[in-house]
Amino acid sequence: MSEEISTKPKVVAPVATIHLSEGHPMAGLIDSIPTPPSFGDLVEGTIIAISRGRVYVDLPPFGSGLIYGREYLNAADVLRKANPGDMISAKVVDPAGRDGYIELSLKEARQAAIWGEAEIAIVAQTPYSLVVEEANKGGLILSWQGIQGFLPASQLANEHYPRVPEGDKDKILGELMQLIGHPLSVRIITADAKEGKLIFSERVGNESEEKASLIDKYHVGDAVEGEVTGIVDFGVFVKLEQGLEGLVHISELDWGLVEDPHTLFAVGDKVRVKVIEIKDGKVSLSIKALKENPWHTAADRYKKGMEVPGVVIKYNKHGALASIEEGVAGLVHVSEFASPQELRETLELGKTYPFSIALFEPKDQRMTLTYAGKKKA
Repeated sequence: MSEEISTKPKVVAPVATIHLSEGHPMAGLIDSIPTPPSFGDLVEGTIIAISRGRVYVDLPPFGSGLIYGREYLNAADVLRKANPGDMISAKVVDPAGRDGYIELSLKEARQAAIWGEAEIAIVAQTPYSLVVEEANKGGLILSWQGIQGFLPASQLANEHYPRVPEGDKDKILGELMQLIGHPLSVRIITADAKEGKLIFSERVGNESEEKASLIDKYHVGDAVEGEVTGIVDFGVFVKLEQGLEGLVHISELDWGLVEDPHTLFAVGDKVRVKVIEIKDGKVSLSIKALKENPWHTAADRYKKGMEVPGVVIKYNKHGALASIEEGVAGLVHVSEFASPQELRETLELGKTYPFSIALFEPKDQRMTLTYAGKKKA
């Protein structure tokens, strides 16, 4: 008799809540407790069974995942070659899915990986040879990794740029349509997974020597005017002059928390930036360095023990971050609450609550807050 693999979801026992004071020798153990997967997370697990249009995946210590229904059909070509014991990556589409399983999607995971690859390609300025599929009055349509993207006419190389009298749009379209079916050497300059936006540029070539001579004109500490040419999840690309771009990492956009650069900037925006590093032919820039750091004067406004209002701006594995002013935020530790769920039910994102400053070290930009309001029953 062959051994049968159980497909029942593993039940994870609830973790007992431990209240420990800051500095307690056991406090570090709390930080080591893994965070359960939530919607949109990429996870890895081992296939434990494949049965009747369902794939069961072991996701220790949180239980079992399930790929079924439409998600199974979407990934059927991949799953036909899968076997129990194989490791797979998937995206969580419902952490509390059917019959207690964590519902997973292979297609969503693949899409996330492709957009991640696109962002890496932007940084590396990777060239691709892509065939023009369509044309419109604004530019060309090309596909990369199954995703349709747009190449604006303004990003065409000189030899392909439509030169027509008085910018006649119909004549421009006629010129662009002649490129349909032809391969172009392009690079990705914008990748926005949320909006499904992929933008290409044909302006690539042997520009290393030219770029090096341009970089020599700049020094760390210089403040210059630039133009936003690309926006990605990890920052903003800024053109300093023709042929030279630099990156403003997301951590250098503002003193306040920035989670999506697309909400602050648009391609074509004029910005003032500071050069903070020049290394290996790359220029790193900062926008926030040209603004006053609010922590430098925070000691004039706040002190330990003071009660202050704060807006909850983010959750993390340690608890919640609350901003008491733009750029100055403190941690409300999860150990103040019976569970992470109680913390999130009591302190909702975007809402203002009373807090007491328990730890205040402005030189190190560190602050710990204690919730001073009434906890939900």
